[in-house]
Amino acid sequence: MATPTERGNQTMRKKIALLAGGYSGEYVISIKTAETIEKNLDADRFEVYKIIVTKDEWYHDHNGGHIAVDKNDFSLLVDGNKIVFDCVFIAIHGTPGEDGRIQGYLDMLNIPYTTCNSIVSALTFNKSYCNKVVKSFNVVNIANSVHLIKGEHYSVGAILDQLKLPLFVKPNESGSSLGVSKVKEVSGLLPAIEKAFKEDNQVLIEEFIEGRELTIGVYKTNGRLQALPATEIESKNEFFDYEAKYTPGVTNEITPARIDNKIKEQLETKAQYIYRHLNCRGVVRMDFILQKSSGKLYFLEVNTMPGQSENSIVPQQVRAAGLSLKEFYGALLEDCMANFK
Repeated sequence: MATPTERGNQTMRKKIALLAGGYSGEYVISIKTAETIEKNLDADRFEVYKIIVTKDEWYHDHNGGHIAVDKNDFSLLVDGNKIVFDCVFIAIHGTPGEDGRIQGYLDMLNIPYTTCNSIVSALTFNKSYCNKVVKSFNVVNIANSVHLIKGEHYSVGAILDQLKLPLFVKPNESGSSLGVSKVKEVSGLLPAIEKAFKEDNQVLIEEFIEGRELTIGVYKTNGRLQALPATEIESKNEFFDYEAKYTPGVTNEITPARIDNKIKEQLETKAQYIYRHLNCRGVVRMDFILQKSSGKLYFLEVNTMPGQSENSIVPQQVRAAGLSLKEFYGALLEDCMANFK
């Protein structure tokens, strides 16, 4: 039998929906992210219901069976009790959790959630559009690029008139480096474009910037915007591709990054500026290249739902900042519920 204190804690606990899964090739990564988050949410403060999102159904596992989400009000009926949520912790990479779709749905129901809003999520998910907006801020360099749309005519010759090899060819709306190729020879460009079009209806082709890859988490709690210690990524592969991201031993991730104070200050200042001016929320991770020849920072992309499996970059950065994941996730949830608009 529960003690009075235990019953009091259960009454006061906030009900949290932890969304995982999704419709993209990042499904498995999302499940790992959700496992880390669930394990590190304080059970004395939060009553967590993990909800798996697929194209066929949204459900919560309970006693060996699936309980379907009532999408009319985003609720669950568990053992005869209707569960409504105080907040949603979104842990879905790719669609529909990182591209603004889930956010738009939750906005209509006025339910707080931990990520950027639907407009910001949709913008940052589209690499080409996001680059154009960030370029307009005039605070960081952006690689030259060409944006292709499936069904519209393009030619290798016209692309090479605008861009210099080597090139990165990537799906415009995709994560985890799925469908990305580095092209060094003219003969490799067309196959790389076709590969990227298998993942998305839009393709972004960017000039390769030689240098050190740096990535930094930025978050806001209690009205204070903060940068986490940056990470330098050294991949044994040609670039930080899917294998490098998720295969132990292929990548060396150095946190904190071995950069001097001047670069550290620039990186934090630029990342925080971009966070504010894109109107981000929750924790995001921004990727940059420190160009070898010039020492200038080049912006790569914003990840509004960065991977958070146990050894992912954001958890590394949180620990390097002297925080526990329990403290960090708790602060994100409390800030979300206190300041959601």
